[in-house]
Amino acid sequence: MGEKVEAGSFDLADRRMYRTKLQQCLLGLERLLDEKRFDRPRNLMGLEIELNLADSGGLPRMMNEEVLERIASRDFQTELAQFNIEVNIAPHRLSGRVLDRLAEELRTGLGYADRRAREVGAHIVMVGILPTLEAQDLVSANLSRADRYTLLNERILAMRGEDITLDIDGVEHLVYTSSSIAPEAACTSMQMHLQVTPGRFAAVWNAAQAVSGPQIAAGANSPFLFGRELWRETRPLLFQQATDTRPQELRAQGVRPLAWFGERWIDSAADLFAENVRYFPSLLPICDDEEPLRVLDEGGVPQLRELTLHNGTIYRWNRPVYEVVDGVPHLRVENRVMPAGPTVADVVANAAFYYGLVRALAEAPRPVWQRMPFGAAAANFDAACRDGIDATLHWPRGRGGSLTEVPAADLIVEELLPLAAAGLDAWGIEPVDRDRYLGIVEERCSRRTNGAQWQAAAFHRQLERGLDRRAALAAMTLRYRAHMESGDPVHTWPAA
Repeated sequence: MGEKVEAGSFDLADRRMYRTKLQQCLLGLERLLDEKRFDRPRNLMGLEIELNLADSGGLPRMMNEEVLERIASRDFQTELAQFNIEVNIAPHRLSGRVLDRLAEELRTGLGYADRRAREVGAHIVMVGILPTLEAQDLVSANLSRADRYTLLNERILAMRGEDITLDIDGVEHLVYTSSSIAPEAACTSMQMHLQVTPGRFAAVWNAAQAVSGPQIAAGANSPFLFGRELWRETRPLLFQQATDTRPQELRAQGVRPLAWFGERWIDSAADLFAENVRYFPSLLPICDDEEPLRVLDEGGVPQLRELTLHNGTIYRWNRPVYEVVDGVPHLRVENRVMPAGPTVADVVANAAFYYGLVRALAEAPRPVWQRMPFGAAAANFDAACRDGIDATLHWPRGRGGSLTEVPAADLIVEELLPLAAAGLDAWGIEPVDRDRYLGIVEERCSRRTNGAQWQAAAFHRQLERGLDRRAALAAMTLRYRAHMESGDPVHTWPAA
C-alpha cells in the first residue's frame, strides 16, 4: 500500500509557491469540470493487488528486487517493503464474461510469478497481512530500495516529530513503537478502479462509501499482526496509525489523519480534491513547470501534477483519481477497502460484489446516502473491520427507511447480493459469471466464513495440537498458502 511517487526530482519546493500551484490546479480542475472536457464513459475497471513474499517455512522473504528481476514483467512492481510486490491488471470493460477473463488472467499471471519467485527461494502469498510478520521484519532497513519510499518515510516522521505508536485493541491487545513507517508495509490490499463521468462521480463515490462496511464484513482477511490476534480486518487501523503525521496534541484537536474515511457525502469530485488541499499539509511539496491555467487558456489539458501527487499521499479508502490518458482527462473512483486474497476466485468475487453493488446503489431512485447518515457508514466500516463477518451494521430498511441494526451476513444475503446481481446485469455481465462469483460471497455469509475466520480457526487448531504461537502461525500460513494455490474459495477450506 506504499504510495507510488513518480517525480523527476525530489527537490522540495518553497511551501508558499507550492500552495499557489495547488490552488491553480484546483481552479484548473474546476474549469475542466465546468467545460465538460472529460472522457466519455467506457465502463472501464482496473485492478491492483499487493502481494507478500515468504520462504518455504512461511516467514517473510526480503528479496523483491531479485523476484521482480526473475519475473521481468511490467505488470509487476515493487511495493513499500522488500517482502512486497504488486501486480497491475490492464483495464477491462465491464461486460460479458469479463469476470471469468479476469480470473484467468490473474491465475496465469500469479502462477507465472510464483514459479519465477521459487527460483530464488520465495513464494507468493496473497493475504491482507502476512501472519508470520514480526516486529523485527518491519524496520526501515527492510524498505524497498527506492528514493520515493525513503522520502515518504522521512517526510512522515519529520511532520510527526516523534516515533509512530501502534495501539490496536482487539481479540488481543498490541502496543508497539516504531521509528519508521515500515509497519505500513504489512498492509497488502486489493484496489479496484472504476472510470466515471463527472456527473456520476458523486453518486458512485457515495455508494462506494456506503458499501465499505459490507465489503469488509464479507472479505476480511487480516486478523494477525506481530503474533497477536487483533481485529478481523486489522489492516485499515494499522495503516492509519502507521502513516499518522499527527502528534498527540493535533489528534486531540481533531486534525484529520492521512488514512481517512471522510466525514460527509459529496456533491462533486471537486469536493474531495478541495478537502485534500484544505485539510492536509503536503508530504511531498514538489512543483512542476506546468502552468495549468495557461494550458487551459491555450486549449490544452493540464496534467495537474501537484494536485495528483498531493492526492496520492492522502489515503482515503475511496480515493478520487484524476488522470490524462491520450490527451483526454478522466476521473476514477479507486476503492482501497479490500485486503488481498485469499484466492483468485475470492478476489474476483469481491470485485463482482463491489462493481455490481455500486452500480445498483448509484442509480437507485432513492439513494442510500439520502437515507443514512454519513456517520453510520463510517461506524459500519469500523464495526466490520473489528468483527468481520460477525459484525452488526446499521442500514435503512423497511418502507420508512429507518436505520436498523442488522447482522452483516444477513444484510448481504437478503438485500445487498440481489442489488449486486441487478448491478451486474446493468453492466451486461453474463449471468453464469454473475451467479458464480456472487455465489461465493453468499456462501461465505451462509457459513460465516471468510479469510479472517479461517485464519483464526486454523491458528487455534494448531495451538490445540500443542504448537507455540510462532510455530502455530507458521503452520497456519503454510496451510493457507497451499489452499490459496489450489484456487478453491476460502469458504470451502477445512480448518483442521
